[in-house]
Amino acid sequence: MAVRESGALSGAGSAAVVAAARFGGDVPGALREAAREPGGEGLHGLAACWRVAVDRGAGLAAGLERLAAALRAERDQRADLRAQLAGPWSTAVMLAGLPVLGLLLGSVLGARPLWVLLHTGPGIGCLVVGGVLEAAGWGWAVRIVRGAEE
Repeated sequence: MAVRESGALSGAGSAAVVAAARFGGDVPGALREAAREPGGEGLHGLAACWRVAVDRGAGLAAGLERLAAALRAERDQRADLRAQLAGPWSTAVMLAGLPVLGLLLGSVLGARPLWVLLHTGPGIGCLVVGGVLEAAGWGWAVRIVRGAEE
């Protein structure tokens, strides 16, 4: 009942675990299967606690408290990482938008930067080189930040 009410599992995963518990099935196996769903990673630990409690007679509550503390610590660590990476993400977005800001500023000043970029040889060359460098810089920044996230 607690599995169903917690919302930790989808309908199919919850039904399999509840059915296994209610009818004497393999609850740890059902929990391991349910752990394959997105967001169910902590169910592997629950399956291990269940197995130890049933096979060895250990207390389930103590194991579950330790598991909950470990999952909370992992969640807090992920939140801290996301907060620390907010700065690099916003910097990458700002740097990607600077060329557009430069084009707008040039247009406001009457320099006609779009005409120069699209109708002159050096302008087309600058547009191509700038586009390649912009794409490479954005890809590099995304790779660095995603690497730090992993």
